Amino acid sequence: MPSLAPHVASVPTSGIRRIFEIAAKLDDVAMLVVGEPDVPVPHHVADAARRAWADDRTNYTPNGGVPALREALVAKLARENDVHVDVEQVWVTVGATQALHQTMGLLLAAGDEVLVPDPGYTTFTMNARMLDAVPVPYALSPDRGFVPHVDDLEKLVTPRTRVIIVNSPSNPLGVVYEREVLQSLLDFAARHDLWVISDEVYEYFTYGTPHVSLASLDADDRVFSVFSTSKTYAMTGVRVGYLVTPRGLADTMRTVQEAAISCVAEPDQLAALAAVLGDHSPVSEAREHYRSNLELAKGLLDERGIRYLDPQGAFYLWIDVGHASRGDVAAWAEDLLFQHRVAVAPGSAFGRSGEGWIRVCLASSPEVITRGLAALPAPGDPRRPLGRASVVSSD
Repeated sequence: MPSLAPHVASVPTSGIRRIFEIAAKLDDVAMLVVGEPDVPVPHHVADAARRAWADDRTNYTPNGGVPALREALVAKLARENDVHVDVEQVWVTVGATQALHQTMGLLLAAGDEVLVPDPGYTTFTMNARMLDAVPVPYALSPDRGFVPHVDDLEKLVTPRTRVIIVNSPSNPLGVVYEREVLQSLLDFAARHDLWVISDEVYEYFTYGTPHVSLASLDADDRVFSVFSTSKTYAMTGVRVGYLVTPRGLADTMRTVQEAAISCVAEPDQLAALAAVLGDHSPVSEAREHYRSNLELAKGLLDERGIRYLDPQGAFYLWIDVGHASRGDVAAWAEDLLFQHRVAVAPGSAFGRSGEGWIRVCLASSPEVITRGLAALPAPGDPRRPLGRASVVSSD
């Protein structure tokens, strides 16, 4: 049979999905592995989707999306993100995943390099490899609070560097970048004439540190911003995101949207419209639920001396299990699943800098979180799936 394109073999598999798919075949698993909100979709959003199907709103829409939804997003961006654009800069996509892939497809040719955070969301690297581009990780280290430093980035730039990806609030870390950090990244991009892709999927979930949209600081139109309704409104399976582009790309975007998806399903867009325009109290309630779970989890880990990164956003906890994982946290996480029926995401799934860490999703019940964290070995605790003797102190 014919062979696949050679670069496809370089696309890494998802270490998160591996654990999830094993866990799905087991009984009574504490599921803390995937970023799935545990709150229901708001009633008014579900009602809008039902009405769309009942009214046979099942036709093609413009490539960019239902006009009313694009207009609502323009108003939302101005009101909540201090990003001022016109309708032809807002493009409704099949989740943030398509928005990320499509943007990288616009900006990267074969062999071009893209700077990706490490630890960072898995599809940043997967997308680059799918496009026969080269992901170049920029390490985020615990001794610097997992915040990028421009001096480190300068050492990674080559003549093939075209793009830097910035993710705040961060998945998997929960770090929220302050305005000064974002400005320094924009200045770096300007010095090297790079495009910037800003992943802001968790914009509504911050705890004490305000979210700042990178495009609100963009003076020379180099930022592509990626947003989603999935986490905000607990509608991950509905698959509605949106991409905000620099000016002047409307004709190009119509072409690439037509080639990739034609348009997002109309009932899904109408559900997203109801979400954006409707009562946002469910979003506030979800944020407080995640904040409460975070405080619970931190208390449980503090009691047992297990080190973690205290997040300012998203709904994850980045936990250090290096004292137990023996340099192979992916195997350790799999062993934890089989021995204790607890599913967590191995940090190495997010890049080399994630070795020795795990990501735990806090969008769950307090009971599941308590059970899951109780299975983690504390430093010096003999109950370890894969043990070693080094001790890491608690923050």
